[in-house]
Amino acid sequence: MGSAGSPDLAALPALETQPRFIFFTDFDGTITQQDSNDFMTDNIGFGAAKRKESNKGVLFGQRDFRDAFQEMLDSVTTPFDQCIDLLIRNITLDPGFRAFFHWAREHNVPIVVLSGGMEPIIRALFEHYLGKTDADSLRIVSNAVKVRPGKTSINEEGGWTISYHDDSGFGHDKSLEIRPYANLPADERPILFYAGDGISDLSAAKETDLLFAKAGRDLVTYCEHQNVPFTTFRDFSDILATVKDIVAGDLSVKDAATGRK
Repeated sequence: MGSAGSPDLAALPALETQPRFIFFTDFDGTITQQDSNDFMTDNIGFGAAKRKESNKGVLFGQRDFRDAFQEMLDSVTTPFDQCIDLLIRNITLDPGFRAFFHWAREHNVPIVVLSGGMEPIIRALFEHYLGKTDADSLRIVSNAVKVRPGKTSINEEGGWTISYHDDSGFGHDKSLEIRPYANLPADERPILFYAGDGISDLSAAKETDLLFAKAGRDLVTYCEHQNVPFTTFRDFSDILATVKDIVAGDLSVKDAATGRK
C-alpha cells in the first residue's frame, strides 16, 4: 500500500491508515442488543407475528429481503423524529462494544458498519451511546430516509419511507462494499472480519476471512445450511478476545472458525 499502483483510497476508504485488518459489522441486533427496525415494527407497526412469518420467507429464499423490509417499515406511520426518540429510550448497546471500539481504534483496525437499516437512526443511537466525536469517526454504509410522496416532512404522520442504498434484492447488498477489499492483491489485502446476526447479513456471509455469527440467530442457521465457515459470539467481548488473538498472531482465521459453540 502506498505505491504508485496502490488502491484508490476514495473508493476504498478503510485502507486510509494502511491497516492489516478491517472489521465489517452489521448494526441492528449485532452492535445493539435489539433490532431497531424490528422494535418499531413489533410495537408501532403490524406486530411481531407477521414480521417473523415474513422473515422466514426471506431466510429460505422465497422472497427478497427488500420487499419484506419495505412492508415492515410501511406499517410504521409514526413521525420519524418520534421513532428516533422511541428507539433511544429502548435500544441498548452490546455490553462489549465500547471496549472493542476503543481497542480497535488503538490498534488500527478500522470498523465499517454495513447496515440494512437507516443511517439517521444508526447515527442517532451511536451519538447517544458513544458521543458525537466517536460516532462521527465510524464509517457507516446504509440506507437513507426520504419524504413519502404526497407528504411534506419525514416528521409528520406517515411522512417517511426508506430510500434503499442500491437496486439489489437486499436494498443494501453488503457484499458489494466488502468485495473490492477482498479482491485486492495478496500483498495489499488486509484480513477481513464480519459480524452479523440476521437475514440482512446473508449477502455478506461469504465475503470475509472470518465471520462472527450471533448465537441463536438466523445467520447461524443460514451458515450451517450453506456450509459457510463461521464462529458464534454472545457479545463483543467474545469478538474482542478472538480478534486480539488473531492480530497478535496467536490464532489463525481458519482455526477460529469453530462453528456453533
